[in-house]
Amino acid sequence: MEYRPEGFIYSTDSNKRYISDIDGLSEAMKKGIILEGKAVLCTSSHDLIIELPCARGIIHREDGAIGIKEGKTRDIALISRVNKIVCFKVTELELAADGEVVAVLSRRSAQEECQNKYIQNLKKGDIIDAKVTHLEQFGCFVDIGCGIPSLIPIDSMSVSRISHPSDRFYAGQNIKAVVTENNNGRIFLTHKELLGTWTENAARFRVGETVPGIVRSIEDYGIFVELAPNLAGLTEPREGIRTGQSVSVYIKAILPEKMKIKLIIVDTCCEEILPAEYDYFISTGHIDSWVYSSRESDKIIRTDFV
Repeated sequence: MEYRPEGFIYSTDSNKRYISDIDGLSEAMKKGIILEGKAVLCTSSHDLIIELPCARGIIHREDGAIGIKEGKTRDIALISRVNKIVCFKVTELELAADGEVVAVLSRRSAQEECQNKYIQNLKKGDIIDAKVTHLEQFGCFVDIGCGIPSLIPIDSMSVSRISHPSDRFYAGQNIKAVVTENNNGRIFLTHKELLGTWTENAARFRVGETVPGIVRSIEDYGIFVELAPNLAGLTEPREGIRTGQSVSVYIKAILPEKMKIKLIIVDTCCEEILPAEYDYFISTGHIDSWVYSSRESDKIIRTDFV
């Protein structure tokens, strides 16, 4: 069984087959298969109603998530699932008084299996799938499997400085992340190590080119313009520039020994720049260490996962 963030298996042929009829739900119940469906209602008692083609699906409150029954997880974890895809196991098939089949489901059981068979075994340096669930000033919350949450701190999102996680991500985005710590199943993550080293990013550009960029920081001595999520250059101070603004810049110099790129702002643009879908330099497997610095530089920026 491959454990993924909620929404990954919803449209698969296998999931569609199991939820399409009663026989499929019965087979999934016997085999303990994790399925997915759309939550269309959270009742006043905080039961989740799940849209199924062949039955009325219900996840009772205490089975809505790990920790709900014990009071360790707040009910907002259930309320916020409405109109979203959730995972579950089929625990019972009942026949209601009106003849309708009711599928009793458990999201908590799916999460417990994911926790025990997947998340508990994650190691520092493992690259995993994650789905952005919501953003806060301090970081980005993600689903790392069956709705189980983790956090990417804002300073771990990229080398290039940002003012808010929305500069990097949006809710519902599928991303990759690297495990920095597994504290008895509580997972801590980073992201910047997948976005390339200084050398890898700088190799995409040439002196004399004019390219697009985003203003990330305005200082007294100059303006930092992001050319890529892990690469920024510096221009001279200029009036009328604001953080987050899209600009076109002329590349004046690329200095590997200083890990610096000198830029000149050519023009500004008022168009809103949305977070990118990432083309990761590393996207699978495991990494023990990562060195951002160029070979020519005396400054060492690295991450060790061992």
